[in-house]
Amino acid sequence: MKRALLAPWLFAAVLAAGAAPARPLVVVELYTAQGCGSCGKANSFVAGLADHPGVTVLTFNVDYWDYLGWKDTFAQPEFADRQRAYDKRFGLRDVYTPQVIVDGAAQASGDNPGEIDSLIHAARRTREAGPEMTPRADGTIAIAAARAPRGGDEIWLIRYDPRTQSVAVKDGETKGQTMAHRNVVRQLVELGKWTGRRRVFHLPAAKEEGLETLIVLQAPDGGKIVGALRQISKP
Repeated sequence: MKRALLAPWLFAAVLAAGAAPARPLVVVELYTAQGCGSCGKANSFVAGLADHPGVTVLTFNVDYWDYLGWKDTFAQPEFADRQRAYDKRFGLRDVYTPQVIVDGAAQASGDNPGEIDSLIHAARRTREAGPEMTPRADGTIAIAAARAPRGGDEIWLIRYDPRTQSVAVKDGETKGQTMAHRNVVRQLVELGKWTGRRRVFHLPAAKEEGLETLIVLQAPDGGKIVGALRQISKP
């Protein structure tokens, strides 16, 4: 069923009424590929995390396995670039799939559900609420003044499809398999920098209908996520 975003003024009113989550959202990023033979179970596990309160799951399909014979239908080059920035900071020699990154602060193999659960619990205990982020009726978002790290933070708009989508792979290493994905990222845009002063950012139009929106405040170059705001939607 198609989802529609609430009007921005209504979203802001809901936040003002205290209906937003009481604790910071934990952002779980899965890096996966339809041509990755070991990604199916990780896709399923992470899809289940999307039903957990206080957790937002993002599925980033990467394109560096396309040479095996199947071109990933959801991959975008900037998704692999985002993963490489993380792995450079983590000190990893190379990118891999399936990989899960929690709050930009820690990573684990998507084949290790226990470790992923532990990272999520740790993020819930340790991450403080970031600066207040408020959607406005004119289609912008305001980020309040607050203490910011030296050099500032990046503001990212991430739009994703909340449906479960299955793709029948017809070539390559996973030929004959059906790969299921949930919360597939369709749009990734850096809105600008935030240096601690109050700023207002314009939100670009969605490229597709039915997408949900997450605004992420993050340290530069694959750094830790310090704030996240998910827009409220209705069926």
